[in-house]
Amino acid sequence: MLSRRAFLRWALGGVAAMAALAGYPFVEAMASPRAARYRLTPKRWTSGLKLHIVALADFHACDPWMTADRIRSICDRANALQPDIILLLGDYVSGMNLVLGEVPAADWSAAMAGLSAPLGVHATLGNHDYWEDLSFQRDPKTSTIAEKALAAIGVQVYVNRAARIEKDGLGFWLAGLGDQLALRPGKRFGRTAFAGVDDLPSTLSGVATDEPVLLMAHEPDIFHRVNGRVSLTLSGHTHGGQINLFGWRPVSASRGSARYPAGHYHEGGRDLIVSRGLGCSALPLRVGSWPEILSIELG
Repeated sequence: MLSRRAFLRWALGGVAAMAALAGYPFVEAMASPRAARYRLTPKRWTSGLKLHIVALADFHACDPWMTADRIRSICDRANALQPDIILLLGDYVSGMNLVLGEVPAADWSAAMAGLSAPLGVHATLGNHDYWEDLSFQRDPKTSTIAEKALAAIGVQVYVNRAARIEKDGLGFWLAGLGDQLALRPGKRFGRTAFAGVDDLPSTLSGVATDEPVLLMAHEPDIFHRVNGRVSLTLSGHTHGGQINLFGWRPVSASRGSARYPAGHYHEGGRDLIVSRGLGCSALPLRVGSWPEILSIELG
């Protein structure tokens, strides 16, 4: 039979364990990101072209979970990896209700202004960058607040367009797809279902040489439609499921997120890398899906 003292120790230990278990999801949500490293030579990659990419996805700026100071610290970590090029894969704005306050676009973009790489900083937009912008929802012909904020700090934003970049005399193309879930449904917007502003044929139509193509697409859903012309697709959006219990992910942000939750996928000669991202949406919780910075070496 347990003594009273032993029982109290057992009970208090159980309470402490339960409290630690309950608090753990917040630990991962606020954790310092890890560098997820990949090294590959994708199809159609130019011989001799070596490229180090650092990619950041899904900041979801808000107080207290992703403050401007935390964003600045993450960007310092990205710079320390000494990439040739930095790619931002969308969802800079909050997307959560459980916050103490919003981080204005001028503040989160200023926190990113220190990002630096020899071949520049380039971005595409995510669904929340469109969803939280009611002016855009009412008139999709306008530029989003997020796009303007990124442009103001010198970041090139890609929405259904591609540009040629050169390293050591060898060229490649960087393309950015418009978001596949950009338009919210609702009577006030005159829409009955989600719709995208993505146009893959138009995005790739600007590719004027046979050099390799890197495609930024916030959601990985497009991957099954990407042909062999694209050497590598880079996506975020999924948060790795945000809750990942030994491979079981109860929630997926989209159909493609369920199929491609995180990591490197090689299908039909095509390559996709999906980031677990940095912040949270819906709830400030992460389990089994540690925040990460992608570090990718090609060639």
